[in-house]
Amino acid sequence: MALASTEKVILGSIAFSIFWVLAVFPSVPFLPVGRTAGSLLGAMLMVIFRVITPDQAYAAIDLPILGLLFGTMVVSVYLEKADMFKHLGKLLSWKSKGAHDLLLRICLISAISSALFTNDTSCIVLTEFVLKIARQHNLPPHPFLLALASSANIGSSATPIGNPQNLVIAVQSKISFGSFIVGILPAMVIGILVNALILLCMYWKLLSIQKDKEDAASEGVDEEDMSSHRFSPATMSHCTSPNLQEWNSRFEPMDIQSPPATMNGDANHVESLRNRLTSNENEIRQVLSSAPASARNSTASKETLHDGASQKKHETVPSKEVVSVNGLNDVFPGTYSEGKETPASRYKTILWKSRVYLVTIGMLISLLMGLNMSWTAITAALALVVLDFKDARPCLEKVSYSLLIFFCGMFITVNGFNRTGIPSTLWDWMEPHAKVNHASGIAVLAVVILVLSNVASNVPTVLLLGGQVAVSAAAISAAEEKKSWLILAWVSTVAGNLSLLGSAANLIVCEQARRAPDLSYTLSFWNHLKFGVPSTIIVTAIGLTQIR
Repeated sequence: MALASTEKVILGSIAFSIFWVLAVFPSVPFLPVGRTAGSLLGAMLMVIFRVITPDQAYAAIDLPILGLLFGTMVVSVYLEKADMFKHLGKLLSWKSKGAHDLLLRICLISAISSALFTNDTSCIVLTEFVLKIARQHNLPPHPFLLALASSANIGSSATPIGNPQNLVIAVQSKISFGSFIVGILPAMVIGILVNALILLCMYWKLLSIQKDKEDAASEGVDEEDMSSHRFSPATMSHCTSPNLQEWNSRFEPMDIQSPPATMNGDANHVESLRNRLTSNENEIRQVLSSAPASARNSTASKETLHDGASQKKHETVPSKEVVSVNGLNDVFPGTYSEGKETPASRYKTILWKSRVYLVTIGMLISLLMGLNMSWTAITAALALVVLDFKDARPCLEKVSYSLLIFFCGMFITVNGFNRTGIPSTLWDWMEPHAKVNHASGIAVLAVVILVLSNVASNVPTVLLLGGQVAVSAAAISAAEEKKSWLILAWVSTVAGNLSLLGSAANLIVCEQARRAPDLSYTLSFWNHLKFGVPSTIIVTAIGLTQIR
C-alpha cells in the first residue's frame, strides 16, 4: 500500500501518537484521562481529521473479538464466584516443601490458570495469595511476584483465550482452537521451565537464607487467613435489617458516669439520667411484651432496676444479650444468623458450583471441537447467567466494560493509521529480511515484534503487523502463514516480560501488591527489568525453535 496524501499522513500520525502516549502513559500530566478515553480520543481524531470516514470507523470495530472477550470475562466472573481461584490459591501452600518448591508451584499454577482464564484475571486473583504465602514463610515477595507475572504471560500464549492479542490473532487468522494449542503448547511448556530455572538461578541464595522462626510466628499468616481470601464469601453481618439495627440500638448499654460534686446542678443531671433510663426500660418492656414467652421469661429476672449507675449498666447489658440472641429470630424471623450452614444450603451451593464448572468445561470442549469461538464464549456466559437464577447485574458489573471500549477505540485508531500507508511502507522495506522460512528471517521478525510490543504495546503491534506478516508468509505456503501467526502470538506475548510496562499483567501484579491491605509491597521497575531482559530474550529464542 502506497503512502496516503501528506495531509493524511501527518494528521493520522498525530492521532496515533496521542493514542500511543495515553495508552502507554495513561496519567501524563498534560492530559491524565487514562487509556480508555485515550483510545476514544485517538479514534475521534482519525474521523475528525478525515483519515477515515465514520462508516469506515464503525466497520473497523471487530465484533467477534469483542464478543469473545466479553464472554470469557463473564465466565471468569462466575468461576471466581464459584471459588475456583480460591482453590488455586490453596494449591500454592498445600504440602509446601520450601521456598524453591513454592516458586515452582507459582510458575506452574499461574501458567495453567492464565491459559484457561486469561493472564490478567489470574494476576488479579492470585497476587494477594502470593503475598500472604510469602508473609507466612517470612520470605521476600519480589521473586514470587516476578514468577506470577512472567509465568502468567508465558502461559497465556498457549490458548486463543489466554490474552487479548491471542484473541485478535485467533479471530483474524481463523486458526482453530485445537491447532493454536498444538502449535504453541510445546514452546509454552519449555518456556515455563526455562523461566522458572532463570528465577531459581537469580534468587537461589536469597530464597535459601535461614528464616527467623520468631519473626515468622509473629508476622506469619495462618491457614485460616489463607482460606479467608477476599474472593471467598465473608461472614455476613448479623445486623442486616434496618428494623433490627433500630431495635438493637434501644438496648445499647449506657455508660453513666457520676459528675463531679463541684459541678452546679448535678442533682438535676442525675435526675435526668434516671428519667432517660426509665423511658428506655419502658421501651424494652413494650418490645418484650410482643416477643415469645421464651424471650420474656429469659428477662423476667431483670424487672427491677436499682438506683446505682453501675448497677443499671450491669442490668441492661445481659438483657441485650439474651433478647438479641435467644428471642430475636422469633420476633423478627430471618434477621439473625449465627453463620451455620444447613445441609440443604450446602447441597445447593455444591450443585451450583458444579454447574459452573460443567459449563466451563463444556465451553472448552466446544472450542476444541472448532465451534465459533465468539458465540461459544457468549453462549457459555449466558448459560451461567440463566443457571444462576438470580439478578445477573452484580456479576455483569464486574465485567471490564472500559476494556471493551478501549478495544473499540483502538480498532478505529489502528485502522486509521494503517490507511496512512506508513506501516505497509515500513514492512515493504523490512519484508525481504523477515522471511519466516529462514532462521535469520524469523530472528529479524522476532526482534521487530519484541521492540514494537514494548514500544506500542502488544495488541496494537498485532493489529499493525498481523495482516502484513500473514500475506508475506502466505506467498510461501499455507503452513508458513499459520506459522507466522503463531510466531506473532508467541513473541508479542513473551515480550510483555521485558519490562514492568510491557504488559497489563505486570502492572496488575504491581498495583495489586502495592494496594494489598497489611501486605503492601512495591515491585520496582529495576527489580523487574534485571530479571525481565534475560528471561525474555532466552525464553523467546528457545520457544521459537518449538513453534510448528
